[in-house]
Amino acid sequence: MSIYITPRSGNLPAPIPLVNMQKNMQGILTRAGKEHKLQDMNKTTALAQDIPPKAKVLVDTLVSTGCTIKEASKVAGYKGNSARVSASKMLHKPEVQKYMMARIQQTIGISSAKAVNKLMSLSAGAKSEYVQLEASKDILDRAGFKAPDKHQHLVAGDFKVTIDLG
Repeated sequence: MSIYITPRSGNLPAPIPLVNMQKNMQGILTRAGKEHKLQDMNKTTALAQDIPPKAKVLVDTLVSTGCTIKEASKVAGYKGNSARVSASKMLHKPEVQKYMMARIQQTIGISSAKAVNKLMSLSAGAKSEYVQLEASKDILDRAGFKAPDKHQHLVAGDFKVTIDLG
């Protein structure tokens, strides 16, 4: 049995077998993920040069571990009772915020590749048919093949329905 997906938009010339689409999506996402990762690393490296080393360690610790500012400030080498305050002030600087946002985007990009692979494996091999269906719907939605939204049509004005039973 073959399942075909026909796109709503005219971007693709013919229906695509679902199996081929899954393989194509994996290849596209893998290539796009590598290019995106390289761009993110170059951007992050350039931004890291604009901030002090302690601030870089502070941000890297916060993003990678998700710990509190107080814990990250100790790891970064801020000392004394005001370590959290000093770290907090450093995090409010625009160049540090830019670096932090770049690191967060990089982390999300890496995690998104794992999430796509998980969706693909659930779609293909989950024990529950409901889970397979929902994963497949999500993949199709993200690929641009979303089912049309259901709308309720309201009719304004008076109308009369007559049923003749006899």
